[in-house]
Amino acid sequence: MHVNGMGFRGISLVTGIAHATIINWREQVGKFLPHTYDPELIPKVGELDELQTFVSQKKTCVWIWTVVDHFRSGILGWVVGDRGAETFIILWQAFAPHSEGESLVGYFWVSDGNPVAPGFIPDGDRILSKTYMTRVEGLPSRTLCYSKSLDILKHSLRLLIHYLKFDDVPVPA
Repeated sequence: MHVNGMGFRGISLVTGIAHATIINWREQVGKFLPHTYDPELIPKVGELDELQTFVSQKKTCVWIWTVVDHFRSGILGWVVGDRGAETFIILWQAFAPHSEGESLVGYFWVSDGNPVAPGFIPDGDRILSKTYMTRVEGLPSRTLCYSKSLDILKHSLRLLIHYLKFDDVPVPA
């Protein structure tokens, strides 16, 4: 229910389990899940986007940058920070062409009009258009609104990535 966007109090009402127990379960599971999973195939097209969310209070804004494969479900990579180049470069280094000229993303990138991405992605390797961003738009927003802390936000992201890849939710031991 959590990975499909239901709040903890709503889950508690439906299941009869205390919301504090559900929150503790998410933390127990989330801290042991990997940050990302290696893709089975090198994506031909990567979609890149950022999503604004809040930590603790509405004044504390953070951005979740995500990379997805345009043709397959799941999140290939993510980073949480601001909307600037310092945060973007952390994500970009995992997907940028390496010294051999190979990139995890095979051909090109699709992104919106964020001014940061064009500084890293060559003109011939990108499409700037929301029209072609069919997978990345809305993925993380299904589960994330407000989080009490950055760690809790990251636990939720790892849980969502696991769910999207394996279509199941791990149970704490």
